[in-house]
Amino acid sequence: MRILLVEDHWALAREVAEKIRCAGYSVDRCRSIDDAGRALGRRAYSLALIDRRLPDGDGISLVAEMRKRQPDIRILMLTALDAVDDRIEGLEAGADDYLTKPFNLDEMIARIRANLRKPGGGRTPPVTVGALTVDLDQRAASVAGRQIVLARRELILLEALARRANCVVSRETLCAELYGYGEEVQDHALTSAVSRLRGRLASAAAGTEIYSARSLGYILRETGEREASA
Repeated sequence: MRILLVEDHWALAREVAEKIRCAGYSVDRCRSIDDAGRALGRRAYSLALIDRRLPDGDGISLVAEMRKRQPDIRILMLTALDAVDDRIEGLEAGADDYLTKPFNLDEMIARIRANLRKPGGGRTPPVTVGALTVDLDQRAASVAGRQIVLARRELILLEALARRANCVVSRETLCAELYGYGEEVQDHALTSAVSRLRGRLASAAAGTEIYSARSLGYILRETGEREASA
């Protein structure tokens, strides 16, 4: 599943693109309306993220052209314009959703997934790390085609890490996904859950590790990646 990012701010575009790749999508970057037009002629996209203030005009002018050339594409506007009238203008032009800068990257990924789940949006691509594949639509994990049997919370934990593979996931985020609001949770509960999941993945020869980033959280990544990058 491929996403088109139209953003002229180099640092932001790089950060957004990396986050999208971590979530399991392919991404092409463009800096202008002209560049985006050429990209649309070369490839089909499932979703486009478009900044409004581009060097050669308002990104909103791309919406109609995208709808004409790729009718099933989902369009999410990224903009510093936060007035209600601006948001209405973007949605009335045909955009599916709107994110106002500065935005949280995890929220952006959640919005991408939500828009792609709409009818005609296609399947969420499986996330592969090492020999492990996590199918987020089917809610299943496998190694070399063999399904791994996990307890409910182990699967929730694995999904949370896989959605952000190769990125740090904070303990707070993981606890929010694992435990219900108001649920009494022991201090060591998350540590124990991670330990159990590590054991499951090791037994399945998944070729992955759940690395503990001290004081930050955990990272799901391919075994040996740390040594290779050292």
